[in-house]
Amino acid sequence: MKEKKSFKLTLILFYLAVLSPFSYGETVKKDIFSSESEELEIGSTDPWKKEDVMSTQSLADALKQKMDKTDFILIHVGFSFLYKAGHIPGSIYVGPGKDPEGIETLKKSSEGFPKEKLIILYCGCCPWNQCPNIRPAFNTLKELHFNNLKILFIPHDFAQDWIRKGYPVEKGR
Repeated sequence: MKEKKSFKLTLILFYLAVLSPFSYGETVKKDIFSSESEELEIGSTDPWKKEDVMSTQSLADALKQKMDKTDFILIHVGFSFLYKAGHIPGSIYVGPGKDPEGIETLKKSSEGFPKEKLIILYCGCCPWNQCPNIRPAFNTLKELHFNNLKILFIPHDFAQDWIRKGYPVEKGR
């Protein structure tokens, strides 16, 4: 229990020290993570294929075109304080995919979804290859036989790859 609190405190401190000094929605000309790759790398243990991955630009374009919200389901599988600070409009919060409670909420939330419905999962808590939440959530929905899953490719974090690019954001909830 103490480790869980310590991890949450570390995330909050990281957010306050690194992410919050930048104003949301403002484009940053030179980002602080410029040495990290924005190229999609799919590891040998990743449960998805390249065609299962969606770019932030593609989703932002779909939202801008005011796609009917019934065309897809957008699910946030990250930490609640990040969701409350800012999330993609219309996304459903289920809790961290790394936690059993988050997976249970994901299962319950998805009970009424048609198996062929486009479901887009995203987190954005940290760099793509280090995210502890997205893989368990993707695996869970695959095991439940959802066959139209996409993962939103967020190479660095939600603040840098979504908010600072000026894409739509909702706060709270």
